[in-house]
Amino acid sequence: MSKLTGIGKLSRERLAEVLRATKGTASVTQVADILEINNTEAAKILSRWHEKGWVSRVKRGLYVPVPLEASSVDVPLEDAWLIAEKLYAPCYIGGWSAAEYWDLTEQIFRTTIVMTRQVPRDRNPVIKGTRYLVCTVNEKKMFGFKSVWRGQVKVSVSDPTRTILDMLAEPHLGGGIRSVQDMLLNYLRSDMKNLELMIEYADRLGNGAVFKRLGFLLERNAPDEHDTIGKCTQLLTKGNTRIDPKLKAERLVSRWRLWIPENWLKESV
Repeated sequence: MSKLTGIGKLSRERLAEVLRATKGTASVTQVADILEINNTEAAKILSRWHEKGWVSRVKRGLYVPVPLEASSVDVPLEDAWLIAEKLYAPCYIGGWSAAEYWDLTEQIFRTTIVMTRQVPRDRNPVIKGTRYLVCTVNEKKMFGFKSVWRGQVKVSVSDPTRTILDMLAEPHLGGGIRSVQDMLLNYLRSDMKNLELMIEYADRLGNGAVFKRLGFLLERNAPDEHDTIGKCTQLLTKGNTRIDPKLKAERLVSRWRLWIPENWLKESV
């Protein structure tokens, strides 16, 4: 465990200059530009600051400042979203992480979901104790998100409608279809509800399973949503889909071309 040690006057001045010019993270390139030095020297300076405990290394070439009150350089990330934006841009925060932000769930998820155009080697990185789930999104599907401020940095997060849509498309992004169903109900009860927009988004997304799952869940939980249920019926694609790929599904609801667990037929909501 690295401990904080003293720092000279010149280094202190340089560090202060870097912290003033950066927004939560500092890369080798940024430090080189700010201090007007080459990348090699910037990397050496950051390495020395790291050894002395004044910055903490997130990954090769990327550092975050260590809070003054910290007794060690081994500090957890203060903001997982900020690091995601730095590492995976263009990206947005989605799935259950976005659902938590929009108060669509009271569950606590310990992994941050990042939707990115990048194709990372590691889709489940653990960065300074923070777990991420990184999912690749086609450029044409990068829509339906809002910019929010995290300190001095703007980070994109899926809007409430896109959040529900992504979890209908990939139930594991919401912790499974039962959890997604609960979040959908919260969405329907909120002032964020916009089913016309959801149908528009779903059509743009081009994932036929969304209409099957959405139509079934609305008919099951909100049968008064006749217009949206009817649109889902009209937009059904061929082939049968599981309500959740990770659930054992023995019954086919032919109306929705959807395989569901046997006990779902006996449950009422």
